Amino acid sequence: MYQYDQHDQKLVDQRSQEFRQQVSRRLSGLISEDEFKPLRLMNGLYLQLHAYMLRVAIPYGVLSSAQMRKLAYIADRYDRGYGHFTTRQNIQFNWPALVDTPDILDELASIQMHAIQTSGNCIRNITTDPFAGVAADEEVDPRPLAELLRQWSTLHPEFRYLPRKFKFAITGSANDRAAIKVHDIGLRLKSGADGKVLVDIWLGGGQGRTPKIAQLFRENVSITELLPYLEATMRVYNRYGRRDNKYKARIKILLAEVGLAELQAEVEEVFSKIDKSRFEPVEAELSRLDSRFIKPLYHEIPEDENPEPDEPANLAVSLTGTSDLNAPVAHEYNRWLERNVKQHKQHGYAIVVVSLKRIEGIPGDASADEMREFASIADDYSHSELRVTHRQNVVLPHVKQTDLASVWQRLSDANLATSNIDLPSDIIACPGMDYCALATARSIPVAQEIAAHIRAKEKVTSVGDLSVNISGCINACAHHHVANIGILGLDRGGVENYQITLGGRSDENARIGERMGRGLLASEIAPAVDRIIDVYLDKRQLTETFSDTYQRIGKAAFKDSIYGDDHAIQTA
Repeated sequence: MYQYDQHDQKLVDQRSQEFRQQVSRRLSGLISEDEFKPLRLMNGLYLQLHAYMLRVAIPYGVLSSAQMRKLAYIADRYDRGYGHFTTRQNIQFNWPALVDTPDILDELASIQMHAIQTSGNCIRNITTDPFAGVAADEEVDPRPLAELLRQWSTLHPEFRYLPRKFKFAITGSANDRAAIKVHDIGLRLKSGADGKVLVDIWLGGGQGRTPKIAQLFRENVSITELLPYLEATMRVYNRYGRRDNKYKARIKILLAEVGLAELQAEVEEVFSKIDKSRFEPVEAELSRLDSRFIKPLYHEIPEDENPEPDEPANLAVSLTGTSDLNAPVAHEYNRWLERNVKQHKQHGYAIVVVSLKRIEGIPGDASADEMREFASIADDYSHSELRVTHRQNVVLPHVKQTDLASVWQRLSDANLATSNIDLPSDIIACPGMDYCALATARSIPVAQEIAAHIRAKEKVTSVGDLSVNISGCINACAHHHVANIGILGLDRGGVENYQITLGGRSDENARIGERMGRGLLASEIAPAVDRIIDVYLDKRQLTETFSDTYQRIGKAAFKDSIYGDDHAIQTA
């Protein structure tokens, strides 16, 4: 976890004081709502369907237990007892009163948090792999660079009023868990032959009305050249990005309009004129930032020892006091180990992913009591550190393998041990029309119905990794375009109508899904998803993923399962 220095703390303190004055002027009528709007957006405050919504930054998704407790306090004191974790590794509070927002920012500043640049036409929260620094397959820890980019982009005078919002994502692994190819700029860090860090820059990805997969813009950029090259790229976008139409203002549209070669040439021209000495020494700065991350003090476990989680039978006895219920308890524990526990780079440790996708729950929501339990478990078993994933779940990144049974028991007691990570019921969902002023359809109740419909199938069938994402409008906040099964809610003549896309993926082989045909009613979606999964289970070969099967057999069989006899009249 990164620890603020005096400059970081001064910045968030001053911003909080400044916003207090702006809110006071708005409440007294000295400025209008139109005049206040750009000021509040710079501090993450939206006016949603029913109330204000405050979006709090969780830079690159990393939280301390103390910060999680503060979020729980804010949820209880200033909201309705919960928060919503988002696909940008942030948290949103949906019901704060305007008069209370300066106090909330003060509370956040007291534990090194803020809401700066979580909204507006600026560089938004930098996201990265939620397993950064601990993943067994990682080449380079992306967190120090993510922090460097956060500091470089925060209140950058040239980039405070971009043509449109701008999003970065970073991964240090060949297995992309940060979805870098659906961002304006995605960075892939890797080790060069000499041990130096090299960066591949992917540009022009995005969701929304015009979904695009990023293109490889420049390969093997040295870490010393990265910041000036990114600054050159942002300058070109700031100059040429469209400002006459917000739907065509993203860099993906600029790239499509001028072409890869021309945009590369423009950036290279600007890059050649930048004074590189302003960015030196980057490697020393990254080293300094890395030193400000609190590193966990792992227990050294000899490599010839292979610590294992508690035996399921022993666990069952400890939970029930009898061996009569060994089998069901052991089964649930084994399912959780299989789905929610991931490989750690440190011998004897594991990564635990906590699902926020209970069948009866709202995807991504956590109550204040649950947040406090996360913090308590992190203190006891994860070196007081947590992570937030872009799939709206929570991670305990430093759990000893011998503590896994105890962690499972704590989570189970709190009804937080749902064993469905990366299964269809691990659904990404935006708030939809229940909260968002932009939404055209509900997403939460549809997601809940889908999860309830398919959870029983998951428990008796080896479905495997399969993503289902649902957005309540064309803005695609739930990344439905790059889900294996994507669902988009729209308004058709006052009726909520849901389109299905199939075959998308957001990993290193990112792909936009194909639209199946006409939209369905809300009541038709869950059964349709169930039938789609049945086709996959029937047609897959050996260990094929959903994407593999879809690419091999094509859309016709899946489309038949959705529409049946109605197939012939569908509009592709």
